[in-house]
Amino acid sequence: MESGTLYSIGDLARRTGLTVKTIRFYSDRGIVVPAERTAAGYRRYGPDAVARLALVRTLRQLGLGLDTIQRVVDRHLTLGDVAAEHAAALDVQIRVLRLRRAVLMAVAERGPGPEEMELMHQLATLSEAERRRLIDDFLDTVFNGVDDVCGHAAVRRSMIPELPDSPTEDQITAWVELAELSLDPDFRSSVRRLAEDRAADSLDDCRRPPRPDVVAIARDLVRAAVASGISPESPQADPVVADLTARCALADGRPDDAALKQRLLHRLRAANDPRRDRYFQLLALINGWPPPEPLAPVIVWSMTALRMRTVA
Repeated sequence: MESGTLYSIGDLARRTGLTVKTIRFYSDRGIVVPAERTAAGYRRYGPDAVARLALVRTLRQLGLGLDTIQRVVDRHLTLGDVAAEHAAALDVQIRVLRLRRAVLMAVAERGPGPEEMELMHQLATLSEAERRRLIDDFLDTVFNGVDDVCGHAAVRRSMIPELPDSPTEDQITAWVELAELSLDPDFRSSVRRLAEDRAADSLDDCRRPPRPDVVAIARDLVRAAVASGISPESPQADPVVADLTARCALADGRPDDAALKQRLLHRLRAANDPRRDRYFQLLALINGWPPPEPLAPVIVWSMTALRMRTVA
């Protein structure tokens, strides 16, 4: 057809891929206006109706409402303004959908009951302020009233998860698990005992600066033996254990004797909680840090080696 030709609704339907019913609806709404009507009352549209309907179809596919589309095609709003506003709205929807998917994936993997599923959903949808209050309550339970002679303030700061504004599904899932862990009374008590043990050791000499505890020393000395497959009960473990007790004796200012080994065993038993490793693995994932080295293998190896030599 030539540029001056007028189109019927059927013509527009064939050219745009829209149904006659849809075009009639848009016409009734004033989104596309007929250029004239025939003597019989049939609508006829100018060539600009094709481009106008193509734009309307695209905007509808992008999810815009008809009121907004009306303002765009009537040039009361620019496409740039509408696109920016709609993109921002989609960002919100995407975050909500990501939260829902993370909860559903966790439910699929863990098969919780209705009450636990509800808790998981609540934890996933907490605001930033609510998340901070939950973690503050956990850390208050662990550290409040414990003398800060061994750097607990710094340790506390290092245990705070910071979920980003646009977290991945893995980060959301990790946050839900970490939050559940922080609410576990038994886990709170376990971490509290560890903090109290460290503080009690440091109180023996308040003038000394904070020093590495047995777990940190064991991590540095024992990891190679664990990686090499050396049995903690074998003779090959003797020099490793001797180095471990010597370093701990030097750090604590105590004799390297049976009493020291018992003391180290007590500290290692307090630290031997796989949930502690899990907390820091989740924390690293949430905060975008490199994954930490698991401490459980080092602690178990050290306990076994010390226990055998203490009995001997």
